[in-house]
Amino acid sequence: MADSFPKVLFEPMPEIWLRPMRRSELQSRHVYTCPTYKTLERRGVLTTTGHSSNFVIDMTLQMQEQHSVEFWTKRGVAMITQLND
Repeated sequence: MADSFPKVLFEPMPEIWLRPMRRSELQSRHVYTCPTYKTLERRGVLTTTGHSSNFVIDMTLQMQEQHSVEFWTKRGVAMITQLND
């Protein structure tokens, strides 16, 4: 992940291949746990699991070494499956 250019709000994400793994098989890496939502509205009706109906999944994205989780969290970084165009 890299910081966006000035005044660029949305950037396309390359396709992601999801491969199921056991937690014990995961290696420790410098990653940001990025929330993924269905729409730009980061809210929705809470389900019985306590998650928003708009929430899809948390994705772990590799970060550059100079960045921290707080760096991306303060910027409100999230992935959106569809824009409101």
